[in-house]
Amino acid sequence: MIKKSLYNAFQDIVGKDHVLTEPEDLVTYSYDAAPLDSVSPAAVLMPRTSEELGKIIVLCHENRLPITVRGAGTNLSGGTIPMANGIVLLTQLFNNIIEINEADMYAIVQPGVVTAKLASRVEALGLFYPPDPGSQAVSTLGGNVMENAGGLRGLKYGVTKDYVMGLNFFDAMGNHIRTGSKTVKCVTGYNITGLMIGSEGTLGILDEITLKLIPYPEHRKSIITAFKSIEDASEAVADIIASRIVPATLEMMDKFTIQAVEAFSHAGLPTDAGALLLIELDGYPGQVEEDASKVVAICQKHGAYQTKTARTDAEREKIWAARRSALSALAKLKPTLVLEDATVPRSRIPDMVKGLAKIAQKHQLTIGTFGHAGDGNLHPTILTDRRDKKEWLKVEKAIEDIFSQALALGGTLSGEHGTGIAKSAFLENEIGKASVDFSRRLRKALDPNNILNPGKISGV
Repeated sequence: MIKKSLYNAFQDIVGKDHVLTEPEDLVTYSYDAAPLDSVSPAAVLMPRTSEELGKIIVLCHENRLPITVRGAGTNLSGGTIPMANGIVLLTQLFNNIIEINEADMYAIVQPGVVTAKLASRVEALGLFYPPDPGSQAVSTLGGNVMENAGGLRGLKYGVTKDYVMGLNFFDAMGNHIRTGSKTVKCVTGYNITGLMIGSEGTLGILDEITLKLIPYPEHRKSIITAFKSIEDASEAVADIIASRIVPATLEMMDKFTIQAVEAFSHAGLPTDAGALLLIELDGYPGQVEEDASKVVAICQKHGAYQTKTARTDAEREKIWAARRSALSALAKLKPTLVLEDATVPRSRIPDMVKGLAKIAQKHQLTIGTFGHAGDGNLHPTILTDRRDKKEWLKVEKAIEDIFSQALALGGTLSGEHGTGIAKSAFLENEIGKASVDFSRRLRKALDPNNILNPGKISGV
């Protein structure tokens, strides 16, 4: 419980209407998109200004009160599940695009800005913000930075970290820190910006983000190719990359996912296919057309029996809307959906695909596989019902096997979903005990009272 005097202090800072304490309000912010136990916080605060945010953090530091920052709550690893004795800080009122600088190609935003809103605004100016997580229609840029979010275009354009030029944030004591620059190059001092990206709210709380923009591509071409098996499709992916062709997007769906997506979106996907590759190339028109021809030839070499190219922007949007609906389509089939993102080197995708099939068979579970095959980031998705305790035990074993398989192939536990609570116990398997201990010492030095999103990443 929080002392009444502290509640009153919070109300003095943000106003009574922006301090939520009713149980029905608290439960709304007790969970995120990960299939983990919910935890209701002691209070939810909605600051509107940096001054309010700083004052809240000072009070929390002085009273050793845990803080979990929450944007849209689309996190898939439990990173925004709060502590029962702590507060949730909502960024929804921190939602202004402060500046779009066309001459120097950068944008300054507050952390509550929805990703798609910025992308749309800069596109209207002939500029491009490439990171596009599947949740971009609702996810916020602060959350993207804190999770180092990826997306469909990560293959060619990279992920969020590749576009963050600078950050303003508050540390655990309420000091306001400024990092990075509006310049293309900046090597002043420690790379605090890089340290903050992907830190999941454990090292500081953002109030301003400076993002790099690039010119919008002149030409785009979207292609769907159908294969009889996911093994054939995965071999085609490896061959495309080995041929030095880098599509903007190279996505894969297995048969189970295709059928679920088609039933959900009615996009006209070939439901008889064992797997689909959804490919987009962009850049100069001549290069795009040449690479598209090569990609189609490679797919046909690996057994693609059907190829369809989008002829209009509407057809193109339909293709990618269908792909983005994969998670929603699968979620309709069972009460619980476990979406993993174990990632492997691109040349090992065929081995990972085979491994996932064996894991599904071993544990007698339904696993739909889709994802960003071009950068090795697959999303094996287990469909289950967490209320079935016996089956849930099998799910937990299958998750362990998926992680082990990815690491054995030289991969990582998470390509874009973060560590949070869900993967913190497995972190040592990937980076080793010394690295985990280093992370804990770092956190303790920067947050001696352990108030910034406790329990996430390194488990403390």
